[in-house]
Amino acid sequence: MDSTYNLSGGFKPTMKRFADLGGPDFFPTPSWATHALIDNESFKGEIWESACGNGAMSDVLEVTGQPVVSSDLYDRGYGEAGMDFLDTARRSDNVVTNPPYNAAEGFVRSGLKAANRKFALLLRLAFLEGSNRQRTIFTDAPPSRVWVFSERITFYPAGAVQQGSGTTAYAWFVWDKDAPSNTELKWFKPGYKARYSSGT
Repeated sequence: MDSTYNLSGGFKPTMKRFADLGGPDFFPTPSWATHALIDNESFKGEIWESACGNGAMSDVLEVTGQPVVSSDLYDRGYGEAGMDFLDTARRSDNVVTNPPYNAAEGFVRSGLKAANRKFALLLRLAFLEGSNRQRTIFTDAPPSRVWVFSERITFYPAGAVQQGSGTTAYAWFVWDKDAPSNTELKWFKPGYKARYSSGT
């Protein structure tokens, strides 16, 4: 049985996000989660949203006043379709995105090459775990800052009525090429979910 559905036919919030390998279903990022990032991290120059989906994150990034470029591997009616972030020579001042669940490590490797200044990935907090990532990502290129959410993010399929609360902890992982090599652990103040309650 598909765990994203109730027996009554209604959507449930995801207990654990899974990759959208086929392309037709996806889980847009709630606007408040992106607002939390741009309220606490400054970006100069172009921002590339490289897994833009329906533009939920791109629309918020435009609040920064910086030019925003949007692309996605799949055509969801927003941005440039057919661009594979894991296999592209494109570069940008900044990269900000919410990568597919099982492509996170690849997005880190590509982001290190693609971003001239900063790149920020919305990932499960548990991404900090794992001996393989410790030996590779976190030894060779640790994030500059990890912003932990004080409130849980709930991801829903596009178009679903949003209610309830997720069970997975998330954080923004930020690589800043102008920052020292040590990693800072920071926490967002509570209240973003209520302040930006538009839903998407």
